[in-house]
Amino acid sequence: MTMARSDANRGGVDAQGRGSRTARLANAEERILSSLRRIIRAVDLHSRELARTYGLTAPQLICLRELDRRGPLLSGQLARDISLSPATVTGILDRLERRDLVLRERRPEDKRQILLRLTDEGRRVAREAPAPLQERFRRRLASLPAAKRQAIEQALRIVVEMMEASDIDAAPLLTSGPTTADSSLIETLLGNEGEQRGQRRRARRRRS
Repeated sequence: MTMARSDANRGGVDAQGRGSRTARLANAEERILSSLRRIIRAVDLHSRELARTYGLTAPQLICLRELDRRGPLLSGQLARDISLSPATVTGILDRLERRDLVLRERRPEDKRQILLRLTDEGRRVAREAPAPLQERFRRRLASLPAAKRQAIEQALRIVVEMMEASDIDAAPLLTSGPTTADSSLIETLLGNEGEQRGQRRRARRRRS
């Protein structure tokens, strides 16, 4: 009888241990998903604020800041400096030129080459707008020990593989929407997403 009770007690303890481990794993999964969602939301909020306050997208602001930092540049140089394709940069510059933030000028010594320079308004916007999210992130990332940076890279590589996103071509920019999108499109997309979330929350409250 005593042995039977002892076996039953051990079985109960084992079951409790398994239940506790399962709960910890479930909690860890939820925390990981919450962290991913926070990252996405941080990028969305930054993109929306930039679009609403300055009428810019993150790629447009990065182009302005690079031209302000380095002075007049050829479009190919600008594309290399910010790690985007020349075609993508051309689309971004088209929008900035229409807003009179950037000038395109042919070089006197070689008419085939187009030199980019900021207008006075472009320089003002580049200096008044907040630093792009990726610049702040890069600074904080660079301040970490090399081992931590490597661990983050490895963890994110696994996440990318798990989300079957390894073959997706992505520029090294923290931004929402297409890279060459206009700020009004970004604001509309993110605004619609926010309104849909609000509608879902209101619907849940009505049901409860």
